[in-house]
Amino acid sequence: MPSELTQLHHQIRSCRLCAEHLPLGPRPVLVPSASAKVLIIGQAPGTRVHASGVPWDDPSGDRLREWLGLDKDRFYDPALIAIVPMGFCYPGKGKGGDLPPRPECAPTWHPPLLALMPQIELVLLIGRYAQQHYLPQHKALSLTELVRSQPLDGRFLATPHPSPRNRRWLTVNAWFEAKVVPTIRRRVQELLPD
Repeated sequence: MPSELTQLHHQIRSCRLCAEHLPLGPRPVLVPSASAKVLIIGQAPGTRVHASGVPWDDPSGDRLREWLGLDKDRFYDPALIAIVPMGFCYPGKGKGGDLPPRPECAPTWHPPLLALMPQIELVLLIGRYAQQHYLPQHKALSLTELVRSQPLDGRFLATPHPSPRNRRWLTVNAWFEAKVVPTIRRRVQELLPD
């Protein structure tokens, strides 16, 4: 990482902007990269990722790596993949799962981070929070409508969250894994050197 990005990453790792709202305290989890061509923007770390400090270190990550056709070595190679969630810290538990990412995080940190990651050619927007932030013109569309109608050759690609909680959505919408996942996998493979 160039020194400017390294410094910014250090600032983010020291961030306490919303500490009073975080039940487990701040522990920003992200992997910025000045050389990566693929950026993954998800929601926020869960408790397992909070504990390990490794993004997508859970069953959701297993499914995401399967969708991308990447093993752990390539997925976690910061020269290839950057990982910048909407919220960098575990936000806490809500009624139906984890709470939404803290609203302070993305507006504060995403613009300076993305400015220092000029090689990004493909941004995977995983889940509604990332999609509504980066594709505000499509806020009226449901997740299903957005994922089904999006152009698969654009810079941004929207996907459902790969959480085991979404098994039903994936079963009802089998077209996603049959048609969209192979396109995403192909695009990722084209961008990453062997």
